[in-house]
Amino acid sequence: MAALIIGFSRRLNQLAGWLAMGLILYITAHILLEIGLRLFGHSTFVLDEFVGYGVATMTFLGLGYALERGSLIQVKLLVEKLPTRWHWVPELFATLVALVTFTILALAWGKNVWRSYQRGTLSDTLAETPIWIPEGMVLLGMVLLCLTLLGKALALLAPNNNPQGAH
Repeated sequence: MAALIIGFSRRLNQLAGWLAMGLILYITAHILLEIGLRLFGHSTFVLDEFVGYGVATMTFLGLGYALERGSLIQVKLLVEKLPTRWHWVPELFATLVALVTFTILALAWGKNVWRSYQRGTLSDTLAETPIWIPEGMVLLGMVLLCLTLLGKALALLAPNNNPQGAH
């Protein structure tokens, strides 16, 4: 079961990582376009809004990808004091706390996205962007992170995780 969840989340996180990279390219291109337009007294008038949506989306879509690759900051002060065979215990605890926390956040955020969709809420800008779209992308990132955390927790509980056998 753990291998299935981990494999699935790995593929989704890779796709999310590519999307985040595409957003970096989009943001760069939009900023350069805005600079060029402003040289001639024009503007897209949506730079702040769309770059903001892009940064939020990029950040949340990249969380699972970063966690998978060990790129998130970890304080291992306690772990280093334990014998190697017990390193999984505080790691599992931290993973479960993060999983519960982000699951609660994702559920609350999901209600907000659904409410924005039902009400047809639009941004108060010239673009009148349906708010559920950028909110939904943030929710997608949270769900991917939760899936990645679940896979990590299951992997930490697997008997082959400990080099000296079952826990």
